[in-house]
Amino acid sequence: MLVDSIRVLTSARLMVIDNGATLRTAACALSSRHIGLIVVCDKNQKAIGVVTKSDIIRHLTSVGLTEASIVTLMSRDITSCHPDDDLYVTWQKMTAQGRQNIPVLSTGSVPLGVLDIRDALKTLLQQEEYQEQLLLNYVAGVGYQ
Repeated sequence: MLVDSIRVLTSARLMVIDNGATLRTAACALSSRHIGLIVVCDKNQKAIGVVTKSDIIRHLTSVGLTEASIVTLMSRDITSCHPDDDLYVTWQKMTAQGRQNIPVLSTGSVPLGVLDIRDALKTLLQQEEYQEQLLLNYVAGVGYQ
């Protein structure tokens, strides 16, 4: 199963801001219920960093400036995935690195969505339940349905 198979979920979580945006702008965007990560893009709409709620809290407790440029606190080392990546392998990578959200990027680093670890796990679990039902039907003689 590919990351692209849950494109509806990942694209709904996508929030992009310009690299000239302020911390206040990012905080407002992150206040939305389903947004856990913002992708920071340059003028060519290519991802150059990400900002999470934790990044903002860390910044406010140490510096406290709400009008600071988002570039000063974004993470430049982006852990991301591509639509054609395997969802299970991507979920494993997220778990190993302690990531809750990662951007889904095109080959040109254009943001396409944000993969939430809960969405990935829910989809993988549904796939396993489906496979289990197929196996039970086969063993019971019902056949594939």
